[in-house]
Amino acid sequence: MTVITDSASLASLCRELSEESFICIDTEFIREKTYWPKLCLVQISGAKGEPFAIDPLHKGIDLSPLFSLMTNSKIMKVLHAARQDIEIFLHIIGELPNPIFDTQIAAMVCGFGEAASYEHLARKIADARIDKSSRFSDWAKRPLEKRQLKYALSDVVHLPHIYLTLKTQLAETGRETWIADDMAALGRKDTYITEPHTAWKKIKTRGGSSRTLAILREVAAVREEWAKLHDIPRQHVIRDQSLLEISSSQPTTMEQLIRIRGLNATVAKGKLGSSILKAVEQGKNLKPEKCPELPKKPGNHAASPAAVDLLKVLLKLRSDENHIAARLVAKSSDLIEIAAGTEENLALVGWRRTVFGEDALKLMRGQLSLRINAGEVHVHRLAEK
Repeated sequence: MTVITDSASLASLCRELSEESFICIDTEFIREKTYWPKLCLVQISGAKGEPFAIDPLHKGIDLSPLFSLMTNSKIMKVLHAARQDIEIFLHIIGELPNPIFDTQIAAMVCGFGEAASYEHLARKIADARIDKSSRFSDWAKRPLEKRQLKYALSDVVHLPHIYLTLKTQLAETGRETWIADDMAALGRKDTYITEPHTAWKKIKTRGGSSRTLAILREVAAVREEWAKLHDIPRQHVIRDQSLLEISSSQPTTMEQLIRIRGLNATVAKGKLGSSILKAVEQGKNLKPEKCPELPKKPGNHAASPAAVDLLKVLLKLRSDENHIAARLVAKSSDLIEIAAGTEENLALVGWRRTVFGEDALKLMRGQLSLRINAGEVHVHRLAEK
């Protein structure tokens, strides 16, 4: 097991890998006590699958050759379930690795199921068993144990074979375009960055007026900025439930703020408490037309729950027939929109329309029915009305 801890060795490795058409990447990190994930180990391999572990925590190591490799547009970066790994590099480098190929996304259109975990792909494609007993190790603690390194390196050993197999299958089935949208999303910064004034949208609200939502937006922005500045998880700054209570009760004094459940006196009396009270005031004074509204639920009440359930059955049937994960074809919100009569969503465009959307519309128009025969669900086409 090769562990790189010095700048010269890393530079040499990166020079070699820069000649490859693709490289495989994985990371180990921790973020339980921080806003930003802390990079603890980078695993990398070339086309031959020879794995290397790079220790970014080793004193004095210069990671710039690795970062240059990650942003080299001539080399495909292959990762599995890539979002968290990409977020780490975006935070450190300030740029997104590109181009990117996520084997989990590819596997979901190649018949490997909804989850398509790395362990599953290693077993099915490479006939390998992955020992995941070290998954929850403390990756920041040094020295790393052999069992930890063995586990970490196993995540890139089989990735070249998995990548080439999936790439070939996509080409043979003509499904490269099926994953284009999802791969493109991995290459957008807004996939990973939460702007302070959009942070409120990630909080499960209890309804409320537009004024309440305006206050929630302002206080959630304060929390987001504070969490980023001090590198603290959002929930460690102020919990969601406390933010919701603040937006509802609209405190104007420190004494009122202290009474909010989950907000201790130290926080309320400090700089954060002052910022929260200012945010409440800003939300209260915002012009009505500037206040946000909760996004309308797709299809609203016009969608029949029974129709949505029938669409779910049809989606499962068509997805299984085409060996593709259902969640890549259509989301629950798409089904609600179709059931409500809305015909403008992703499930009704391109290959998704071919696989599922066209039949979904026919089902809603009464031109198609579902029948059970010998315990199996079958599609029955009816005469067009």
